[in-house]
Amino acid sequence: MEHKELTESLTTLRDYIRWGSSEFYRHNLTFGHGFSRALDESVYLVLHALALPFDWPESYFDTRLTETEREKVLNLLMKRIYSRKPSAYLTNEAWFCGLPFYVDERVLVPRSPIAELINNHFEPWLDATRVDNILDLCTGSGCIAIACQYAFPAAQVSASDLSADAIEVATRNRQKHGFEQTLSLYESDLFEKIPTRKFDLIVSNPPYVDAQDMADLTDEFKAEPEMGLAAGDDGLEIVDRMLSNAADYLTDHGLLVVEVGNSQMAMMEKYQHLPLSWIEFENGGSGVFCITAQDLKRNSNRV
Repeated sequence: MEHKELTESLTTLRDYIRWGSSEFYRHNLTFGHGFSRALDESVYLVLHALALPFDWPESYFDTRLTETEREKVLNLLMKRIYSRKPSAYLTNEAWFCGLPFYVDERVLVPRSPIAELINNHFEPWLDATRVDNILDLCTGSGCIAIACQYAFPAAQVSASDLSADAIEVATRNRQKHGFEQTLSLYESDLFEKIPTRKFDLIVSNPPYVDAQDMADLTDEFKAEPEMGLAAGDDGLEIVDRMLSNAADYLTDHGLLVVEVGNSQMAMMEKYQHLPLSWIEFENGGSGVFCITAQDLKRNSNRV
């Protein structure tokens, strides 16, 4: 059906939401960048094209769109279909911990289950009353660091990333949320350029995709920066280096929290001698472990 025929036959929000969902499935799009279903992603894009909030009441879905509005909605839905880019890159918007962030192709789309830990102040693994300094390694868009700053307003938060492009995006988000005075950003290869300081919490969502999974990525995931995903044959290239230095940057009561996603089994096998705690999430997600500073130090000759 031609573009003009579509805009003439589809008239309401509900029409475009239904059409978008059907076309997403028909073109075998991949979901997983904030939305798990075609319907949810279609709702988001239709509402975004109309400058309406995502929680817009469904009772309005049967309202008719103007011709200009129909064009905007259809163009955005078709862009998602034919570019195969995650919606976040098309709208330059992603949500994490209920907070809005600017994103583009220079950073991964925020989607870490670590959000649930932040909302719970990392308890019971961490005493939230003893958190004065936090470090976010491989910060990307800065979403974890910024969400931690909201959760621990009195803490000094630092964040690092090897990518200068990512630091630019994180700087934009730091300004967006008004944390220029409390959140420090460093272009650094893990701990390399971090000022000497002890942290009560080190948290990281580093690259952890192994070589086989990288080869099998769909177009939506290939749209993300490879630097933020690839981590060698076993997916642990970055985590290996992180573990070897983390104890030196943690306070005696400190905690290291790391997401390794699908590389969890490789991590469990390679570091079976470490007392890692694998976190279970109420809202879904897996592949996140934590380990205390004391346990890291006791096993310092084995990492």
